[in-house]
Amino acid sequence: MYFTETHHTFRQSLRDFLEKEIRPHIEEWEKAGEIPRSIFERFGEMGYFGLMFPEQYGGLDLDIFYNVIYHEEMARMNSGGLGAALGAHSYLALTHLEHEGTEAQKQKYLVPGILGKSIGALAITEPFGGSDVQALRTTAIRDGDHFVVNGSKTFITNGVNSDYIVTAVKLDPKKKAITMLIIDRDSEGLSASKLNKLGWRASDTGEIAFQDVRVPVDNLLGVEGQGFLYIMQHFVSERLTLALGGMAASAYALEVTLQYMSEREAFGRKINRFQVLRHKIAQLASEIEMNRQFIYHLCQRFQDGEYIVKEASMAKLLATQLCDRVSYECLQLFGGYGFMEDYPMARMFRDARLGTIGGGTSEIMCEIIAKMVVDGTDYG
Repeated sequence: MYFTETHHTFRQSLRDFLEKEIRPHIEEWEKAGEIPRSIFERFGEMGYFGLMFPEQYGGLDLDIFYNVIYHEEMARMNSGGLGAALGAHSYLALTHLEHEGTEAQKQKYLVPGILGKSIGALAITEPFGGSDVQALRTTAIRDGDHFVVNGSKTFITNGVNSDYIVTAVKLDPKKKAITMLIIDRDSEGLSASKLNKLGWRASDTGEIAFQDVRVPVDNLLGVEGQGFLYIMQHFVSERLTLALGGMAASAYALEVTLQYMSEREAFGRKINRFQVLRHKIAQLASEIEMNRQFIYHLCQRFQDGEYIVKEASMAKLLATQLCDRVSYECLQLFGGYGFMEDYPMARMFRDARLGTIGGGTSEIMCEIIAKMVVDGTDYG
């Protein structure tokens, strides 16, 4: 229904690329806490950052199911940090640039970004507030032809090694209105430190401080005071992406667990012959498939331009919760080996935990859904 022969060819090509050029280095990047710039450049060279961007900026302008394939295959690398670093660049920073950027900004940031030659980050979350976006405290006070930025951001993927940061600020600290700025990494007064995380360890996640950072007025992204609207608009695609990643990671966890169960023996037979374990697998496989079909359906609706704030929130809620549970159950099926870092489930277990937090917690997803279902709120 969703995939053509060309899609399948793309999937095989991408899988071959990842197996040859990415998988051999995963352990190294997990230990280093970051991926090298050369990998961004390689993904750009292969066109993977430009799948859905316009051809005029170096993109391929493909349909959304190439994006689906990309996330499904990336999940097979079993490195949430790798996917996060590449995804924060292309699906967060570049998305804002495509939709809100001026032509000059697109030429300066979007074009090299699609090529992987310039790395972006999106900075919204702050030490004193995450999901409450309008409560942010970072300010940008106009001073002639510059904004003077003061404040801090935290939990920012690519927060240390990016070349520029798409940043949410307030031009007036007494008001709720949010504005977006592009802040170059080499700006005087900008500093960043890497955070030590439980999972997603191959991505550099940083805390960023702005102390009297002067940002040219030309780096205003979009219209003053419209930042909250931009953030809300792009949350749909972000939550669809997180839902897709959660479902794909669940499917891969089940795949490696089934392989292990077909090899592991206990009490004189393979453990995939024990009914209690078989039924557990049947339950998980059913839930993964239900999530898969729901997410595919939403991707098609999103591509068709439909309003799916509620459904995307539902998908993100259920798929990330499922991933958390699947990683738990599959680790259990590995027994003691599941607890060992030499086996894949330990990392899956750690990486899965962030899914219910990042991009809006499960509690926030429930509140959005409740407001739409119970109160009749329209976020459009």
